[in-house]
Amino acid sequence: MSQSRVLSVNAGVLPLVEEMRLRADELRVAVSQGAAGETVIDAGAGVPGSIEAGRLMTAICLGGLGTVEVGSAPYLARWPFTLTVRTSNPVVACLGSQYAGWQLTAGEGESSYFSMGSGPARALAGKEALFKDIAYADRSDHATIVLEAASPPPEELVRRIAADCDVAPENLTIVFAPTQSLAGSIQIVGRVVEVALHKAHELHFDLSRIVEGMGTAPLSPPHPDFITAMGRTNDAVIYGGRIILHVTGPAAQAKALAEKLPSSNSNDYGRPFAEVFRQYEGDFYKIDPMLFSPAEVQVVSLESGETFRGGAVDPKLVDASFD
Repeated sequence: MSQSRVLSVNAGVLPLVEEMRLRADELRVAVSQGAAGETVIDAGAGVPGSIEAGRLMTAICLGGLGTVEVGSAPYLARWPFTLTVRTSNPVVACLGSQYAGWQLTAGEGESSYFSMGSGPARALAGKEALFKDIAYADRSDHATIVLEAASPPPEELVRRIAADCDVAPENLTIVFAPTQSLAGSIQIVGRVVEVALHKAHELHFDLSRIVEGMGTAPLSPPHPDFITAMGRTNDAVIYGGRIILHVTGPAAQAKALAEKLPSSNSNDYGRPFAEVFRQYEGDFYKIDPMLFSPAEVQVVSLESGETFRGGAVDPKLVDASFD
């Protein structure tokens, strides 16, 4: 992992953050200064936001170490428009930056605030055990965090985030958008490769051997209801996501990874995610974690030249979720 130590995900996103600021009117986002001096970018709560804002949010989540493209693909006839994510640094981009693993809370009762932080700032704070597993830490004078939320965090939490990242509050940027928004839905669908990396980690695959990652998932239609919107974004990946990983090491292990990664291995596979969520009364921790994975997987063994496959997209379940 020596190469990963020279990559700064926080430095890498500075041009993307600046692009969002300069294109704010075009992207239909709002840029402001918070009470602690931080930069706040609302990409879909008090403003309409846009698909392009969501694309940029996804690129920021990846720490500037990937490409994010809106396009089309024929494999889902009724939902042909897609988001494709590609990275040559999948472990750092997806797990060191994009993964929503930093729990952020403030206040109590009705005035409480909760969100899961994703993006480059996580690699400065290093609050999660995951960073030890991937042997990555960032060093930067600037920090950027992305929140799937309907409002920015309160000042006390902003100052705590800045302190945990060891940056001045005025050097902290917070980008946020709710799940129900255009940008919010895009950045969740854009986790199609990240969920595969996270599942590979749970399966104890040697992450240092994953050298390329690329994935495509259909653009889920936003919905004003939170659970419906969340269900659609998850289903885009669980039933409509396709990925390809290039790995080093023994071909037999690449084959086993391809067989174990698809979402169809989960006991909770087979119904729209919103139904599963309601069954467990909104408790994420009761859902089989093996469900959070792409539908269709290819793993290329660079050692043998073989490509191993597992799973398949399920157009009927995508239809059931998106309609």
